[in-house]
Amino acid sequence: MDIEIQEYAASHRDLAWSFREAEDSEQLLESYIDLGRVWVARVDGEIVGHLQAVVRNADTWEVTNTAVAERVRGRGVGRALLEGAVAEARATGATRVILATATADVGNLRFYQRCGFRMTHVVQDAFATYRGYPPGIEVDGIPMLDQVWFERIL
Repeated sequence: MDIEIQEYAASHRDLAWSFREAEDSEQLLESYIDLGRVWVARVDGEIVGHLQAVVRNADTWEVTNTAVAERVRGRGVGRALLEGAVAEARATGATRVILATATADVGNLRFYQRCGFRMTHVVQDAFATYRGYPPGIEVDGIPMLDQVWFERIL
């Protein structure tokens, strides 16, 4: 499979469908969808994933949202997006990239560690209703409650 990664020059909102693959809170999505830079992954010309990164300070970039279409997961799309963003962060002088995911999403926990990220801390009840998340969300039968933060030193 030939994966093409390129920065997305149009409105991030054009990719809201992809952002929603990774974000269950419309309230939070609205707070960050227009920020930072976005790259898309294309296979045969079709967008099959995206990654959004926001510069938090001179040293740190944060991956705020990333998603890959289910039909192409496990085929290197997510890794290509992530490695592209890491390379861009490094090229701008950043010394670390951070990101967060749900502790319930064991697949994501494995993926980020395989990509060289290390856990830094857990935020309990990050996916609460007051933050716009619907009650009762589960990932593979595990309640989605807590969030784990990762970093990769560049």
